[in-house]
Amino acid sequence: MSTETDTQTRKDSEQFAREEERWRGRMSSEHDDDLPIDESRPMRREARQLLGSLLAPYKKMVVVLIVLVIIENLARLSVPRLVQVGIDHGVPPISRANDPHVLLIVLGVLVAVVTVQAVTRMFFLRQSGTIGELALLELRRRIFRHFQRLDVSFHDKYTSGRVVSRSTNDVEAIQDMLENGFDSLVTAVLTLVGTAVLLITLDVELGLICLVSFPILVALSAWFRGASSRTYREVRESAALVIVQFVETMTGIKAVQAYRREPRNQEIFEEVAERYRVINEKTFRLVAIFMPSVKLIGNIMTGIVLLYGGYRVLHGHMTVGVLTAFLLYLRMFFEPMQDITQFFNTFQSASSALEKVAGVIATPPGIKDPDEPKQLEKVDGAVEFDDVRFEYVADRPVLPGLTLDIPAGQTVALVGTTGAGKTTIAKLMARFYDPTSGAVRLDGVDLRDVDQPQLRRHVVLVTQENFMFEGSVADNIRFGKPTATDAEIRAAAEAVGADHFIDKLPDGYDTDVAKRGGRLSAGQRQLVAFARAFLADPAVLILDEATSSLDIPSERLVQRALETVLADRTALIIAHRLSTVEVADRVLVLEHGRVLEDGTPADLIGAGDGRYAALHRAWVESLA
Repeated sequence: MSTETDTQTRKDSEQFAREEERWRGRMSSEHDDDLPIDESRPMRREARQLLGSLLAPYKKMVVVLIVLVIIENLARLSVPRLVQVGIDHGVPPISRANDPHVLLIVLGVLVAVVTVQAVTRMFFLRQSGTIGELALLELRRRIFRHFQRLDVSFHDKYTSGRVVSRSTNDVEAIQDMLENGFDSLVTAVLTLVGTAVLLITLDVELGLICLVSFPILVALSAWFRGASSRTYREVRESAALVIVQFVETMTGIKAVQAYRREPRNQEIFEEVAERYRVINEKTFRLVAIFMPSVKLIGNIMTGIVLLYGGYRVLHGHMTVGVLTAFLLYLRMFFEPMQDITQFFNTFQSASSALEKVAGVIATPPGIKDPDEPKQLEKVDGAVEFDDVRFEYVADRPVLPGLTLDIPAGQTVALVGTTGAGKTTIAKLMARFYDPTSGAVRLDGVDLRDVDQPQLRRHVVLVTQENFMFEGSVADNIRFGKPTATDAEIRAAAEAVGADHFIDKLPDGYDTDVAKRGGRLSAGQRQLVAFARAFLADPAVLILDEATSSLDIPSERLVQRALETVLADRTALIIAHRLSTVEVADRVLVLEHGRVLEDGTPADLIGAGDGRYAALHRAWVESLA
């Protein structure tokens, strides 16, 4: 197995070990305490504010749509009444007026009414669909934009599977509500109120008898709403767990297969999938109780109305048309309860999803831009750590109080054992984190006083992952400067020596690098990353373990590229391989966030009894 594969497999294995610990915690508790936001806490107010802001640009059209729904439902509610008039006044054997023209008039009005209903319905569906999709587009934009703004600390804790769940599964639930939910609710409410009034208007006695069932329906609906609200929140949480486990497993599939973890991962997945099944089954049981209960009440009331209404018709206290209209309205009265059930399902699912999305959007970035940022006109690249203290966990400082000056144009290498604070220093320089206390300055300006877009133009961090995006080699180099021309891209590649292998690729600079740069070797990805950094041309360049996963031939290629990349700029190099450190002007040996040794490579080696000298001797012996 290659060095690159060994390194990646080791990382994946360690990641899965951490994920398994988190999974056990999530299965035994309501939420993961390590998450940057508490997803078990209802975010109803934030969710309402988010939905209101999404629909705010379409207020006038929403009012128009509400008017259209009212017109549509008035037209629909008038149909039984027209049937009653037609039967009582237009059918000769029954009609008292015995006027055949009445039936034709009623039919004409009925055609006009159903036409109005159809036209308003068509317009409503078209416009509501447009508004819904525009609102969803804005929501997706906000989610993506906010996830990009959130700091590295957030993404370290918030797994990629949860990101996928928020931006896909939850948005789809909200889409269902916007497309069908509000229409169903408004229609159901108007129908309930309208039919209740019309039932009383048609016949007071029968109307009051029917309305006896109304308190029962209200109580049943209140129970269903409360139970489904809790259940659907659990559904969203369980769905997220399933997505997270699937995404994390497939992302680290090499480690899964290499360490024969398929059975264990299958076991973990089946646990979360079983939990998801149980919660969904609970929602079906709620619906299985609610819907048949509503139908039962409706059928009982229909039987009572038919029995008592038929008795009154036989004794001349009610006409056949009124009884027919009454039965039609009674059916319309109970039908919306099924729509309300469906709306509750859609609404509870969507509201839970909206709460989670709102929770993410309401999470402020840990790294904030100042209200009045200072402008960096010309950056020389002098970096200063002024009594910097930093801790990932409270009262456990990684840097207990680091003071360090790096003059402009100097290349500094950081060496030390794992956990010495090297990568933390790099992240603070790039302002992926802010110090717990103290200050990090660039040319005398506190990084917290500079906005991030401006800072990113002058400080670039190249990590050992060398992430490649899907697209061509040229696209990945252009990532360092989106406006770069093809000529500038080629010049950057030539400067770091990447042009030699790029020209040999099937399509040269247009060659697709495949998923995460899988078509390129580790050394080639590193050279592309250097070309990207060279094109960005920052004043300060930070290289975090730039050659850690490379074999010897690839490392030699990268070493030559380093000389070009580091020229005329301030550089910080984090490396375990001392071959990389040799290009540095200055070496800092760190231990527990403190500088133990500071000097040029030659001076530290010449001292003979220092830590760097011992590391250098061990490295020379390993080469022999």
